Amino acid sequence: MSERVGFIGLGIMGRGMARNLLRAGFDLCVWNRTAAKMEEFAKAGARTAADPADLAAQSDIIITCVSDTPDVEEVLLGERGVIHGAQPGALVIDTSTISPQATKVMAARLAERGIHMLDAPISGGSEGAEQGTLSIMVGGDAEQVARAMPVFRAIGKTITHVGGHGAGQMVKLVNQILVVVTMLGISEALVFAQAGGLDLEKTLQAVSGGAAGSWMLTHRAPQVIRRDWRPGFTIDLQQKDLRLVLEAADQLGVPALGTGLVFNLYRVLQRAGLGHEGNHALVKALERLAGITVGER
Repeated sequence: MSERVGFIGLGIMGRGMARNLLRAGFDLCVWNRTAAKMEEFAKAGARTAADPADLAAQSDIIITCVSDTPDVEEVLLGERGVIHGAQPGALVIDTSTISPQATKVMAARLAERGIHMLDAPISGGSEGAEQGTLSIMVGGDAEQVARAMPVFRAIGKTITHVGGHGAGQMVKLVNQILVVVTMLGISEALVFAQAGGLDLEKTLQAVSGGAAGSWMLTHRAPQVIRRDWRPGFTIDLQQKDLRLVLEAADQLGVPALGTGLVFNLYRVLQRAGLGHEGNHALVKALERLAGITVGER
């Protein structure tokens, strides 16, 4: 008999993931802080819960996908948190991107009640969440990773067990450094190409298949050229992740020059009220410096 799954957090990423779990035939219960977001899942056959503790009482595996460290702490350990409803032997899978240190603390608190935890942050944007092709970086015990594989396969394509508790979160921060520094390179290249009078579509065709190719180039550069700022991942959420990178880099005593630069460029855009736009809107900060607009005829 397949395990009952509870899903907390039906936002830009969680919505697609929960849909894929339903499609895969899981017995699904959902909870979201904004109750209206649960309606489409109830219509599709999911159960709904009154709060995280209620959801945990109805679930063997509990998945969380919320914004930041305090949000995860609240839904797991708060007054009506998962810890108060989950049975010993239950498994919590946190797919949020949060502090690696806080993850270890929460895993220990849950373990005191006999509840297992995996940190399993995700990458692939809203497209990956919708299509079930996410990359999932998993930290925790190998036995629980094996138990969670049917769930992971329903939502992701590249599933890697990277180490113990907190390791999944550390690998996600590595991922975010690569994403934003790559986007900085793409932004700089597009402004340069625009200034040089190049056909941007043909330029992309020319460079995408070579050493410069990347997921970000393939998926986000065309959006920049079209001036389409719909988010696969918002600037505000990206900034939260970069803050985690910079905090961890400070603790580790390592330089994070590119990340720090992008963090400050995004801050300029946030102050201009653009935090809700996709992280590829980074190009707007360089456009302002250059006085050049990518895609302008």
